[in-house]
Amino acid sequence: MSRIKEIIMENPRLKRIVLDMMIHPVKIRPRFWLRLFQFLYIKRGKGAVICRSVRCDIVPFRKFQIGRNTVVEDFTVVNNAVGDIIIGDNTRVGIGNTLIGPAKIGNNVIIAQHVVIAALNHGYMDVTTEIVNQGVTTAGIVIGNDVWIGANSTILAGVHIGEHVVIGAGSVVTKDIPSYCVAAGNPAQVVKRYDQRKEQWIRIER
Repeated sequence: MSRIKEIIMENPRLKRIVLDMMIHPVKIRPRFWLRLFQFLYIKRGKGAVICRSVRCDIVPFRKFQIGRNTVVEDFTVVNNAVGDIIIGDNTRVGIGNTLIGPAKIGNNVIIAQHVVIAALNHGYMDVTTEIVNQGVTTAGIVIGNDVWIGANSTILAGVHIGEHVVIGAGSVVTKDIPSYCVAAGNPAQVVKRYDQRKEQWIRIER
């Protein structure tokens, strides 16, 4: 199977034909026939739930897996067409989220409502060509274990968030956030940090 995938990826014409068979060129989502077989290639841990209204733009040539007791709530959009999406155990992806890979999300993560986690950017540098025709680039997003992301936040491509981090509601995270921090704002900045020696949270003065 991996050899077949290599042959397709190495041949641009064949790759285009296969992609057109699988993905609608206008809707930019898996064709209906392919969505019928998603149960075969979506990997779920024991007790995992993907609610019925979730839009699963999931293709078989990338990974999409969720761990044990993880929930993807209603009206969320999940898209792995340009990168794998791997979600750990006991994680909750809230109502109305958008999740575009490549992204790796840890265990015991709380993602509140209407959060955008998008590892994709559109090209725009050539002013003689429409942006829509300049292709896309990706930079993987990593969210560590035990993270809470507040409602209406946006996590941009390439961002790494450490463990036991809180992202305040409405934040736009443009750069890495270290472990044991609270970050908020647009762009998000660290506003509190846990001091291991003093065993307490310290507010960052600006």
